[in-house]
Amino acid sequence: MQLTSLTKLYQDVRGVLPAKVTELPSSGSNRRYFRLSADDGSDSLIGVIGTSVEENRAFIYMSRHFLEQKLPVPEVLAVSDDEVCYVQTDLGDTLLFNTIEKGRATRSFSVEEKDLLAKTIALLPDVQFAGAKDMDFSVCYPSASFDERSILWDLNYFKYCFLKATGIDFLEDKLEDDFKAMVEVLMHAPCNTFMYRDFQSRNVMIRDGQPWFIDFQGGRRGPFYYDVASFLWQAKANFPDTLRRELLDVYRESLNKYVDVSAEEFHSTLRHFVLFRTLQVLGAYGFRGYFEKKPHFMQSVPFAIANLRELLNEPYEEYPYLNELLHRLVNLKQFTDDLGKRRLTVRVMSFAYKKGIPNDPSGNGGGFVFDCRAINNPGKYERYKPYTGLDSKVIQFLEDDGEVFGYLDHCYALVDASVERYIERGFTNLMISFGCTGGQHRSVYCAQHMAEHLARKYSSIKVELVHREQDIEQTFNAKI
Repeated sequence: MQLTSLTKLYQDVRGVLPAKVTELPSSGSNRRYFRLSADDGSDSLIGVIGTSVEENRAFIYMSRHFLEQKLPVPEVLAVSDDEVCYVQTDLGDTLLFNTIEKGRATRSFSVEEKDLLAKTIALLPDVQFAGAKDMDFSVCYPSASFDERSILWDLNYFKYCFLKATGIDFLEDKLEDDFKAMVEVLMHAPCNTFMYRDFQSRNVMIRDGQPWFIDFQGGRRGPFYYDVASFLWQAKANFPDTLRRELLDVYRESLNKYVDVSAEEFHSTLRHFVLFRTLQVLGAYGFRGYFEKKPHFMQSVPFAIANLRELLNEPYEEYPYLNELLHRLVNLKQFTDDLGKRRLTVRVMSFAYKKGIPNDPSGNGGGFVFDCRAINNPGKYERYKPYTGLDSKVIQFLEDDGEVFGYLDHCYALVDASVERYIERGFTNLMISFGCTGGQHRSVYCAQHMAEHLARKYSSIKVELVHREQDIEQTFNAKI
């Protein structure tokens, strides 16, 4: 019956019945989407069947309002009398989420991918501020504004649908106290703009190289920070921190057209919205995954947990119990086991050139090989021959000479740059080898210092140290 309504709406717009009707893949909602077209695929429209009339009304009103504000959204062309069905312009099949697929997989985004992301987030303030101009927010569904009640809905969504499902023990009274504290912080932000609510790369279409916005029916009056958090911390977007910072700069430059916010105020407020959005998303993943048994949502949980783990590097002192509880959450075995599979392990070795450069047991072909033979060699002196680079006599010789310090500084700079990129891109193995003539003095000293340097500087990586010629191994385990 509803499909008949869609085909009739198509006929009302195009003058003929559609020759082809193809159902499109569904997302997380109960709405159904169809492509209606001529036999050769031309003259296509998108037909929508929505079970909530109020939600349909919200989308239809917003689409027409946004078009009046010259924003890039689909146009609703016809609506059924019962408001269950409508047809809209067809923006194609190219989601921004799929367009940046290579970047998401490798965490190394191409110039073209970055350009599309920048275009998208640069348009966001227009949607938020121009979109709010003369808007009748009473049409919004299910809520007209971002308020205390809607915040607590989302926080309790996280508590009941995700937190309890993990089996972790917690004190509800203390947690509720911190939830109330978070409400106060979030409500302090200006709420006079249009809040898209689910602004993420799955809800952006790319047409002729430009972004178009869809699925904004859950929008309402609210703070602009929420959408920034939603887009840049979308779990499976997998943005490295460097790219987030670049896109935040793009957003703030565009935001300046409408409001002047200092960088300090912007970032200090945004981090609270990022935490809130992350908790809300985990609640949604818990409901769709744990309760509805949809695998797509369960597959997204590790990405959201990784975002949360990163956020907690800077404590949320405003919410002491929640902060402590979230630390326990991200360190649950079911989440740390997955982290361990994706954690970077750096293998540092010392060796003797005369016995050959070490093989890489990870199968990745090896990494850095540093030649220590230019450094003054204690091994040429008889009194140092019984010792290694781990012994105080050799250490003092090398450090009194001083040449080793400058050498290692150059090595640190090269290795640190690679470690940081490997972490960003989700790589799991890097090998660093130091060689000298006998693999006993200079290479041992340098490998030991490199391993200790990396273990101190990068708490999230595992460092394996091997002095091959001495048959000595040491492991520096990750701290988080």
